[in-house]
Amino acid sequence: VVCATKGIEVDSLLTMDEILEQNLPKGQPLVTLGGPSFAKEVALGLPTAVVVASRSADANHRAAEALHGGFFRVYDTEDVTGVELGAALKNVIAVACGVSDGAGLGTNARAALITRGLSEMSRLASARGANPLTMMGLAGLGDLVLTCTGQLSRNRATGQKLGEGRTIAEILDTKQVSEGVKTAKAARELLSQAGYSGGRGL
Repeated sequence: VVCATKGIEVDSLLTMDEILEQNLPKGQPLVTLGGPSFAKEVALGLPTAVVVASRSADANHRAAEALHGGFFRVYDTEDVTGVELGAALKNVIAVACGVSDGAGLGTNARAALITRGLSEMSRLASARGANPLTMMGLAGLGDLVLTCTGQLSRNRATGQKLGEGRTIAEILDTKQVSEGVKTAKAARELLSQAGYSGGRGL
C-alpha cells in the first residue's frame, strides 16, 4: 500500500502512516510517498522528483521501481517519520508565506519564513525520532520551497487571501482543500509536547 495522503490528525496527532498501520491487516507493507510534486505538473509530464519511505526495504524498492520512469524520478529512504512530518508541516509554513505575500511584506519576509520554518520542522522531526537530515532533502526543503512559492499551491493561496483581509470562513468555503489550516493546530500541539514554545529552543 502506497499512501500519498499528507497531514496529521488533529485529535489523535497521528500521521497518516500511523493511522493506516492501525487499520490495515497486520504485516501489510506500507510505503509513504512525499516530496515536491504538484499533481497538475505530473499529469503534464513535467520533470518531477519524489521520495518513498518505508520500514520495509523490499516494499520501498518495489514502490520506487513501480513509480520511477521517464520524467518521474523516485528516491527512497527508511525515514518514514521524517517524510510524514515534512509533507504535513510544510503546508503550515506555506499558509504563513501566503499571509506574508498577501499582506505585501516582501520576498525578504518570505525567505525568512521558509528558512525559520525549515528549522522548526527539523527540530520537531528530530524530537519525534526522525533524521533531521531528511528535512534537507526532497521531503523537507524540496516540498517546502515548492509549496511556499508555487502558484499551484492551495496552502499558499489560502494564506495569501488571509493576508489580503479575507476571513478563514470565506476562504475555506470552496472545493479546494488547504491542509495547512488544520495541520497548524496539530503542529502546535506536537511542538508543545516537545517542549517548544517559539524562539530558539526545543
